[in-house]
Amino acid sequence: MTAIRLLLVDDDPLVRAGLTFMMGGADDIEIVGEGADGDEVEALVDRTRPDVVLMDIRMPTVDGLAATERLRGRKDAPQVVVLTTFHADEQVLRALRAGAAGFVLKDTPPAEIVEAVRRVAAGDPVLSPAVTRQLMEHAAGPGPDTRRTHARTRVAALNDREREVAVAVGRGAANAEIAAELFMSVATVKTHVSRILAKLDLNNRVQIALLTYDAGLLEDLEEDGH
Repeated sequence: MTAIRLLLVDDDPLVRAGLTFMMGGADDIEIVGEGADGDEVEALVDRTRPDVVLMDIRMPTVDGLAATERLRGRKDAPQVVVLTTFHADEQVLRALRAGAAGFVLKDTPPAEIVEAVRRVAAGDPVLSPAVTRQLMEHAAGPGPDTRRTHARTRVAALNDREREVAVAVGRGAANAEIAAELFMSVATVKTHVSRILAKLDLNNRVQIALLTYDAGLLEDLEEDGH
């Protein structure tokens, strides 16, 4: 099996050393490079071709948010997991909106950080949509009307079945759960998720969850008694 190629970006050399040490025990992860600031990230990605970038949010010159936005705007961009010291942080939310696949706290147990890298490399987000919603409520408060209007306009591009799948993703349901609930195969669910991502120009399931939250679809579901 090909090892997951990992790039570490943090301005604290002790943090990078600690991450290198904890990742060193994982046979399926290879650290291909290190950076100390967001302004180094694009050049490092070009040189090392990582599958996943584990990136600090707060750095002196270019922070992890700006670096994530730049990376996720590129073709064949690596997945990004942001490192933070606060679980409810406006910058974390903005990184998720920019396309980060999730975040981990710096005091997360080493085994969980390793597992987060594995999950992201496999295409899975490293936080549930429920956690995403809690983050949004705590860090951002209620979304402004303009955000809701824009989100509803985007969601209108989906057909009824895709909308049902998007709402289920927003609730945190796994593909197998969605398949059972909507009476379709897991393969069909995956196809719908792929179409939703393509139609809405999104990067991952976390962004689907964010959009359903912004559009008020989960609130609509609660009001309907589901």
